[in-house]
Amino acid sequence: MVALTLKLPRHMAEALHDAGKEKDVTPGQVLRDLLAKELRRHANAKTPNRADERLVARLQRLLASDMAAASGWRDLQARLARHGYELRPAGGGLTLHRLSDGARLCKGSEIGFAYSRLVRRFGCAMPGHPHRMSHITCKRDAAAAFDLIEPF
Repeated sequence: MVALTLKLPRHMAEALHDAGKEKDVTPGQVLRDLLAKELRRHANAKTPNRADERLVARLQRLLASDMAAASGWRDLQARLARHGYELRPAGGGLTLHRLSDGARLCKGSEIGFAYSRLVRRFGCAMPGHPHRMSHITCKRDAAAAFDLIEPF
């Protein structure tokens, strides 16, 4: 063990002492446990998988008009392919990939086209996407959900 001097405000030192008493351990052990927990959390934290903002801005300018003009999933993929890109399912959404090497570039939502918005616009889920978005595509009239049973 290495000795470490730590200065704390009085109220924190008192709370640390009380926590040690409650757990029947020393204040030093309380700090070691808290620090170990925080270090584990930090080591296991997911790094954000965000695309470079300049890349996203260039992709938005390049693809926005084609994405806005697409009439369906097949049309959208054909328009993107002309530029060398494709959309792929990823989790509950979409990611944009380069056709030449399959490299992931960004999320669809990062360039302004979230999966749910495209599903609403096209009226159906992306073919092959694991999330069918039935809560968006299968809106039914509440009255149609019931069978009318007439008395004899």
